[in-house]
Amino acid sequence: MTTALTALDGQAARLDADDALAPFRERFLLPDAVVYLDGNSLGPLPAAVPQALTDVVTRQWGTDLIRSWDTNGWWAAPVRVGDAVGRLLGAAPGQTVAGDSTSVQLFTALGAATALRPDRTLLVTDPGHFPTDRYLAQAVARRQDLEVRWVPPADLLPFLASEGDRVAVVSYSPVDFRTGELYDMRAVTEAAHRVGALVLWDLCHAAGALPLYLDALGVDFAVGCGYKFLNGGPGAPAYLYVARRHHEAFETPLPGWNGHADPFGLSRDYTPAPGIARARIGTPPVLSLLALEAALTVFDDVDLAQVRAKSLSLTGFFLRCTTELLAPLGFEAVTPADPARRGSHVALRHPHARGLTRALADQGVIIDMRAPDLLRFGVNALYTTHRDLLTAARRLRTIVREAAYEGAPAR
Repeated sequence: MTTALTALDGQAARLDADDALAPFRERFLLPDAVVYLDGNSLGPLPAAVPQALTDVVTRQWGTDLIRSWDTNGWWAAPVRVGDAVGRLLGAAPGQTVAGDSTSVQLFTALGAATALRPDRTLLVTDPGHFPTDRYLAQAVARRQDLEVRWVPPADLLPFLASEGDRVAVVSYSPVDFRTGELYDMRAVTEAAHRVGALVLWDLCHAAGALPLYLDALGVDFAVGCGYKFLNGGPGAPAYLYVARRHHEAFETPLPGWNGHADPFGLSRDYTPAPGIARARIGTPPVLSLLALEAALTVFDDVDLAQVRAKSLSLTGFFLRCTTELLAPLGFEAVTPADPARRGSHVALRHPHARGLTRALADQGVIIDMRAPDLLRFGVNALYTTHRDLLTAARRLRTIVREAAYEGAPAR
């Protein structure tokens, strides 16, 4: 075991020494003596955010008051911030809007997408999807008299080949939120389009972690949150992407005054604004929206291809740590070893996942878990190091060998 640790220690040092993204770690305010591997749930605080928020609160709100809707660009923020997110999605300007919660954006996208295929009766989604995605698929199906079909990603292509002429929308995530498995967006999108269906992608665990090509792939709709790899803060606004070709026919199921063609005309009847602005609903949460805008500056001058390459190096290294240090202690890696099928977190199975997660936190390593038995180790190539991951594996090994998790709070 000493030999394995020495080899891993040397590999981590070499990989970190050669890391071209290492300087970007300074763009985050990471606490001392903490190994943070939970950015796939809540990104850490970008260094640009406190100063930006101070200005928003003390000058823009405190001094300029209501004039800030014009003088400080508050009114334009949902589309402006949407375009900043869109650059990370492979989306040309004018197709992405930010400002509501992920749930609201999902409901809007599902309702609008299914309405574009009124002659079809099936809404197809993943039975292992995040709960909100499942709940909203059911809610939209009830409202629009559709049937939800629960099809695992591995079975989707043959399902579309056999029943695709009945499918209105397929709604999936490119990354499994539990296991970190990465699915083929191109194959799914093309298969859905071959049978005349539309595609909605939930990008919560993908945007900011790997290159995305929504325009190039011909994706119809996409949504995602702002608080994971985009580092926008707890409850940060989500975003909605609608391909330009759908703008004229797009009808939001939640029409609000911000999305009206003449919002200050206060018309009795709704007339949608042109373009992506029609996806706006109510008054946006300006403080959190501008915090997200500041957070997105961590991606200035960042090559997402480099982010992806380092992410794969990090997760691959941690899988090696698992094999050599943790597997003998009962840990099972459930994240695929194949880099082409791996997102930006590694999930390990262990029957004491909850207690181990708490015990790790007590030792300065923050991860999370998903019931009943998965520990998730998220990596963000802009601040995570190979040394961080080796530290996590070593401390986890010590905790198990000393049974130090047995007294950890069961919550």
